[in-house]
Amino acid sequence: MQHDEVIWQVIRHNHCSFMAKIETGIFCRNPYNITGICNRSSCPLANSRYATIREDNGVFYLYMKTIERAHMPKDLWERVKLPRNYEQALEVIDKNLMYWPKLLIHKIKQRLTKMTQMRIRMRKLALKTREKITTLPRKEVKREARREQKAEKAAVLEKSIEQELVERLKNGLYHQDDIVNYPFEAYKKVVDLENRQPAEEEEELEIEREYVEGYEFEEEDDIEDFGAFAIHESQGDGSDDENDGSAEDEETEALNERKAKRKMTLASKKLEKDDSKSKKKRVLVEVEHDGADERQTAVL
Repeated sequence: MQHDEVIWQVIRHNHCSFMAKIETGIFCRNPYNITGICNRSSCPLANSRYATIREDNGVFYLYMKTIERAHMPKDLWERVKLPRNYEQALEVIDKNLMYWPKLLIHKIKQRLTKMTQMRIRMRKLALKTREKITTLPRKEVKREARREQKAEKAAVLEKSIEQELVERLKNGLYHQDDIVNYPFEAYKKVVDLENRQPAEEEEELEIEREYVEGYEFEEEDDIEDFGAFAIHESQGDGSDDENDGSAEDEETEALNERKAKRKMTLASKKLEKDDSKSKKKRVLVEVEHDGADERQTAVL
C-alpha cells in the first residue's frame, strides 16, 4: 500500500538521489518534476496523482500518473501527444485534466508556455547565421611548422648544390669519364642547362642567306643570236668598203665564230649547274677577227 506522506518524510529528511542543495535553494533533478523545485506539491515520487509535460524530439507530450497503475511500473505514466498550436494544446490539457486540482493544471500550463517560448527561440537561433569558433590543435600546428622549415632548408640546399656544380663545370673540373658523388638529378639538370646554351647559340649563328638572279636566259638560241647580232654590228661598217669576194670569207668566219660561241655557252651552263648554291658567275667572251683590228666582247 502506497502512502504519500510517509514517502515524503523519508525523501525530505533522510536521502533523495534527485535532490540538489545549493546556496539559493533546494532543487530537484527528476525529469518528471513540473517546476524543478524540491517541495511537497512538486515531487513526482511523493504524489500518487501527478501530471507534467516533457519534450521528445521537438514534440510535447502530456504525462499523467494515477494511483490505479501504481502496481504496474511499466504502465505507470500515460502519455498524450500535444499539438504544435498553443491554443489547441491548452484545450487538450483542459480536456484530460478536467477533474484534477486547479493548482496542478495552472503549473502545467505555465510549463507549456515556457517550453513553447523556448522552442521559438531555438528555431530563431537555428536560422540565424553565427560565427563558429573552433580551436586548432597545438601539436598539428607545430608539426606543420617544422615540416615547412625542413622543406625550405632542403630547397636552399638544392639550389646551392646546383650553383656549385655550375661553377665547377664552367671551370672545367668535371669530364665525361669522371665519377661524381653528388645528387644525380641536380647534376643532370646542370648538364642539361649547359647543353642548351651552346645549342641556342648555334641556332642563332647558323643563318643561311642566298642571292638569286632576277633574270635568266631560257634558251641557248637567244644567246647565239645575241652574239651574232653583236658581231654583225661590228662588221657592218667595214663591209661596205670591201669587195664582193671578201663577203663569202666573212660569212665562213661568222659561222666558225658561232660554233665557238656555242661551245663556250655550253661550258658556262655546266659550271652554273655545279655551283647552284653560290651566286651564278657571268662569263666574259672576247672575239678577235683576222680582217679587222677591233676586238668584240660579249657578256653572258
